[in-house]
Amino acid sequence: MTVTNPSAEYFDSVADRWDSLRSDYFTEAVRHSAIARAYLHPEMVVADVGAGTGFLSAGLAPLVRRVHVIDGAPAMLEVARKNLAAFGNLEFHQADGLSLPLPDAGLDAAFANMYLHHCPDPLAAIQEMVRTLRPGGRLVLTDMDAHDHAWLKQEMADVWLGFDRAQLRAWFEQAGLVNVIVDCTGEACQAECQGAGQASAAISIFVATGTKRVRAREAVQAAYAARALGAACGCSDSSCCTPSTIALDDVTAGGVRFDGGYSPDETASIPSEAAEISLGCGNPTAMANLRPGEAVLDIGSGGGIDAFLAAQRVGPTGRVLGVDMTPAMLQRARRAAEAGGYANVTFRHGYAESLPAEDASIDVLLSNCVINLAEDKAAVFREAFRVLRPGGRLEINDMVFGGAVLPSLRTSAEGWSECISGALPEAEYLDLVKQAGFVDVTARRSTSAGQAAGVPVYSVQVSGKKPRAES
Repeated sequence: MTVTNPSAEYFDSVADRWDSLRSDYFTEAVRHSAIARAYLHPEMVVADVGAGTGFLSAGLAPLVRRVHVIDGAPAMLEVARKNLAAFGNLEFHQADGLSLPLPDAGLDAAFANMYLHHCPDPLAAIQEMVRTLRPGGRLVLTDMDAHDHAWLKQEMADVWLGFDRAQLRAWFEQAGLVNVIVDCTGEACQAECQGAGQASAAISIFVATGTKRVRAREAVQAAYAARALGAACGCSDSSCCTPSTIALDDVTAGGVRFDGGYSPDETASIPSEAAEISLGCGNPTAMANLRPGEAVLDIGSGGGIDAFLAAQRVGPTGRVLGVDMTPAMLQRARRAAEAGGYANVTFRHGYAESLPAEDASIDVLLSNCVINLAEDKAAVFREAFRVLRPGGRLEINDMVFGGAVLPSLRTSAEGWSECISGALPEAEYLDLVKQAGFVDVTARRSTSAGQAAGVPVYSVQVSGKKPRAES
């Protein structure tokens, strides 16, 4: 629905009856699905691209500070002005979707409902919306799955016959988005052909979300290198500052108290060099039900506390691989392993998004307050799924939010290093685990909790399994 695409003329011609037509094609449930995955905050500024007569904007306006209502068809935009007259927080723009009248990095979220299949160049349209997002901002898009109802090109001026979800995910990632989720809305677009043959279509509608990169890795790595050398509060890649309380100046209101939940017997049983630096936001080994002979991988092994506890449980016939991105942490963990005589533990340099392990080589994957430090958690969970054997288990502790936060919280370098700014809403975190292919996914509150920017933030113990028979 832009000025330069072939759909503009069609939408101008149906503007006066679009609301009636639209209600036959898709329902308010599509709007609810998009808004639910946006995790909106009252102070957010958002855009509705290809807004039509204001269907999505009507749901957004009560929830945010400002909505930019953008459409390329003048007649559609005129109807939108009338439909949305009760709201005082809207700005209307007649504009081409490939050249949005908005500055770079000015939006907290951009929405596009049933818009992309009218765009001649979908990737360019996605890239233009991403341009307007702040680092940490979110793109939310709803559209039709790929289909073969070619008559929609003539009757409704569709340019694309829906989209393959893998292709859409690739476009999102190419545009610089992370934590990409493409999921069902549970709704279908219902259309009736008015031409010869009286064909009909019921096409499933997906919702796709992604977050603009912050690029926090270098700051996080520098912070944990300093901690490995004892320059900070004694945290590791697999832990945060505990038992102290973190107060991140303007970023947090309140603070977060981190507690690893290890028993005195557990900490006494491992090298002191590991125990004193590695107190996480939970205790993943306590719930992992590790068995002798199993192969374990610990993402973000830090000083090695979880790797050493796991090594005791799997015994001499098992093996533990600790992976960390910080050389200083690896050196410290290796010294502790040598001092403690741990022959079944190995530490390797690597990143959570690209694990140095073979496919299907691991029985149990552990991680303790580390995945929040990785920007692209979708990639982390794909890697976890890859390295686990069929029937393998995921047992992780991590920090999550209990509500929506502004993207500005995600740009705090200190917040990232303190395991706060990289946290996701709990529901989104679990969606990413499930999207990677894990089943029987459960979450329970763990030992660490507090507030950041007035929003609850706490640790969860997340468990999941790789299916024995992959479909």
